[in-house]
Amino acid sequence: MGSMNRRTLLTTTAGAAAAVAVAGCGSGSGGKSEGAPRPPGTGGSRPHSGAGPSPGPTATLIGDGSTARTGPQPHQPPKPERLEPGQKPPQFVIFSWDGAGEVGNGLFPRFRKLAADHGASMTFFLSGLYLLPEDKKLRYAPPRNRRGASDIGYLTDEHVRATLDNVRRAWLEGHEIGTHFNGHFCAGHGSVGNWSPADWHSEIEQAKGFVTRWKTNTGWHDLDPLPFDYDKELIGGRTPCLLGQKQWLPTAAELGFRYDASSPGGNQVWPGKKHGLWDLPLQLIPFPGHRFEVLSMDYNMLANQSHAATKSDPRNYPGWRRQAAASYIAGFQRAYETNRAPFYIGNHFEHWNGGIYMDAVEEAFKHIASSGLGDVRLVSFRQFVDWLDAQDPAVLAKLRTLEVGEQPPGGWREFLAAPPTGSGGRSGAGGHSGAGGGSGSGGHSGTGGAASGGSDAVT
Repeated sequence: MGSMNRRTLLTTTAGAAAAVAVAGCGSGSGGKSEGAPRPPGTGGSRPHSGAGPSPGPTATLIGDGSTARTGPQPHQPPKPERLEPGQKPPQFVIFSWDGAGEVGNGLFPRFRKLAADHGASMTFFLSGLYLLPEDKKLRYAPPRNRRGASDIGYLTDEHVRATLDNVRRAWLEGHEIGTHFNGHFCAGHGSVGNWSPADWHSEIEQAKGFVTRWKTNTGWHDLDPLPFDYDKELIGGRTPCLLGQKQWLPTAAELGFRYDASSPGGNQVWPGKKHGLWDLPLQLIPFPGHRFEVLSMDYNMLANQSHAATKSDPRNYPGWRRQAAASYIAGFQRAYETNRAPFYIGNHFEHWNGGIYMDAVEEAFKHIASSGLGDVRLVSFRQFVDWLDAQDPAVLAKLRTLEVGEQPPGGWREFLAAPPTGSGGRSGAGGHSGAGGGSGSGGHSGTGGAASGGSDAVT
């Protein structure tokens, strides 16, 4: 089995008739990057802006100058409005990236440019350790692990600088910067799946500290700050290997987070809340050629195709790439043509199996962005929860009654013509979002859901 590119990943056991509910974690990527601001989700694009704007004279440095308040984030959509009675909801599609570091393979700027070319926004879940030089690793005290330990590799100084550059540009281009925490521990006593709320509090405070004090940790005081207040920017994240959400959520709620994208094995239905946070799980989607469904993440495609090997027989690559792209497109089409549930896709900046998963997600992205469908919105998680929070809770409760692949009875005009008033139904309960084949066992070693007997039915 090929290596996981500077990371320790567990071997995944995937049954021939089982969708694997796992989440790999890729190292970051990208070479020199070009800024490319655009209005998110509108399909429009703007010319490249070179290095992108730097914080101007009105910027207010925070702390040691690692971050700064620079005003409202550029290239955001208009303030969301409530759906009118009988109005069909937009089709939201959120592309997100775990780790979001830059190690010189060109992937971070590649997908920033792709988003810019199509007027889209994405969410980048930054691993805090990617801003901490390896010679300062003892400043990290991971819960239930030895000081300085990490199951992902520390970046070289060159790649820390490149990550800073890409994160800076990404935010100025309208993307969201979330968190993927730090050391990515997925096995043994120290696994994040065993952490307590107090452990999670320590981990997230350290992750924020590595972002807000990178100048102190690196000594690079000549570099521009990150142009945002991370305490206000950070409203959501995804836990390593999709583990530990139950223990993480109380801490997330205490800290004022607004959503969490850590739950594994969700279905393509409208989301609800857990602990007051929007629960936005990776989703089970059709997997062409199989009766079971696959989790909407590149690593899960890999786990089912090559049994977690990252360097397999190249003769398989073309077919696997087509299958992965077709899976994403099928998930999009199913939602768009039926219940209009938001579609979440997770990725890693990795060249696994010859880079076929990066090519597949780009193909799917272009298919969705170039579809000519005016009611498709390619947005970040932050932009999506802004829209959710603007809606009538009763309307969202009605939307949550639609099952996977279910069209609204009587059509949208009739279905949402007279929504019930009052409590908002299941808005606090999470609705269907926890259901589906990939159970909370998650991780790289989870077995996922059993064969369903049909691409739309998952048990």
